[in-house]
Amino acid sequence: MNEILQTISRIGIVPVIAIEDADKAVPLARALAEGGLPAAEVTFRTAAGEEAIRRIAAEVPDVLVGAGTVLTKEQVDRALDAGAKFIVSPGFNPEIVKYGISKGALMLPGTATGGEMEQAMALGLEVVKFFPAEQNGGVEKLKALAGPYRNLRWMPTGGVNTKNMLDYLSFDQIVACGGTWMVKKDLIEGERWEEITRICKDAVKTMLGFTLHHVGFNCANEQEAQETAQTLCAIFGLEYKAGNSSIFAGKAVECMKQPYLGKNGHIAIGTNSVDRAVYHLSRRGVAFDESTRKTDAKGKTTTIYLKNELSGFAIHLVQK
Repeated sequence: MNEILQTISRIGIVPVIAIEDADKAVPLARALAEGGLPAAEVTFRTAAGEEAIRRIAAEVPDVLVGAGTVLTKEQVDRALDAGAKFIVSPGFNPEIVKYGISKGALMLPGTATGGEMEQAMALGLEVVKFFPAEQNGGVEKLKALAGPYRNLRWMPTGGVNTKNMLDYLSFDQIVACGGTWMVKKDLIEGERWEEITRICKDAVKTMLGFTLHHVGFNCANEQEAQETAQTLCAIFGLEYKAGNSSIFAGKAVECMKQPYLGKNGHIAIGTNSVDRAVYHLSRRGVAFDESTRKTDAKGKTTTIYLKNELSGFAIHLVQK
């Protein structure tokens, strides 16, 4: 996948912004980044859109900025000249898509039907916008289309919010969601940057969905692991389940047959997406032990350990 698309996928949510005053672009971009969403699709629906893109690209380079509502070749040129890293349109216009591709642009045209999606694929696109998402059948429609279009991925926008976001993001062929709920007009005009940051943090928290998955005990050997697990099962009526390297007492306690990472054991934190969690936690300064990363057949990370222990316990993320 294209490097920019990979970054969009790891971020998971792309704020879609209609801004009336370019002077507010930089503090807005910084508020988004502080909230954990270093991305912005700035639409050409307003006269300030182009200048807003230019200022964000120049002054907040850590924010991945793109242009939205791009309808003409002239707008493609202006967007790229301003520093847009990707270009989004509400509908599918083959002429504009071809022109953008000829300029080396990452094009994300809007699609709503199988016919439009096939035309986009014929032009070599691997990701398209699905717009307006909710009004066009939502995630259920995309799942229905997934069979014949296994190599296509979507960025749904339109009607996406914190209540239905996980329905979309839990589907493998969704690269990210676009949304406006964290950048409402009144928040921008009122310069309520702290509120925008708070909403973004809540969105990221919901997206990642961290929960305690299980706790692992480092037992000295297999016999101790068996005895520990059997005791816990007997006391609490838990299910005893033996595996190759450990024994589970219920789903919450893992007894290692020999000591593994962590002085005392490990704590597993479940998340909706390990790859997104690694991206977002890394931005907060959390370091990971790459030698412990495990992936599935599709290349998605299923588990990885943090580098540092906490109170004698190693910490690892695990895919829910």
